[in-house]
Amino acid sequence: MIAWLRRRLWRAALADPEFLFLLDEPPTDEAVSLDCETTGLDPRVDEIIAIAAVPVIGSRIATSLRFEAVVKPERMPEAGSIKVHGLRRRDVALGRPMAEVLPELLRFIGPRPLVGYYIDFDVRMIDRYALRQIGTRLPNRRIEVSALYYDRKYGKAPPGTTVDLRFAAIRRDLGIPDLGQHDAFADAVMAAMMWVQLRDMAARGQRLKREGRRDATAAPLGA
Repeated sequence: MIAWLRRRLWRAALADPEFLFLLDEPPTDEAVSLDCETTGLDPRVDEIIAIAAVPVIGSRIATSLRFEAVVKPERMPEAGSIKVHGLRRRDVALGRPMAEVLPELLRFIGPRPLVGYYIDFDVRMIDRYALRQIGTRLPNRRIEVSALYYDRKYGKAPPGTTVDLRFAAIRRDLGIPDLGQHDAFADAVMAAMMWVQLRDMAARGQRLKREGRRDATAAPLGA
């Protein structure tokens, strides 16, 4: 009942009926791994400057079918964010406006679930533009790889167990190659690899080994 009501409200808020396909039934066993590079970490004021999306079909990461775009922001990135993602002002100046990129991205994603690390942040960034252009937020289901990792490694841990949910820590623990963090395409591919592996582990009831240390510290998501 709640899901039905949410779909009805989303449909009512949609300003452009061309995007009703986002409410379609998603293809069986398909998802899209998504990552954005931004001018900062505040979805209220910061902007997307690069975005990548990679389909995952079953256990296959379809990199040849990827979506990639460099976005020209309204305000150019500052030195602090350039150090993180490496995209200079002259790089993003050659990009396309998000108003042009967003419809292409939505058609690429379709109704499929969105996979990512700190995926809520990426979707909130996209929602800022979606609200302006189509009148509503993305309705797609989200799959957070750090939550799946937590379940496989720390789900039955005793109180006081050290929890490390940093992207690099998850990647190393799962034996995933370092493709270069803070590049939208590389991050989307690595998140997809995490999801495929963690989903397989969950299906087999397999858990990750924990270290013997116990203390009261924990790394926050996205650190």
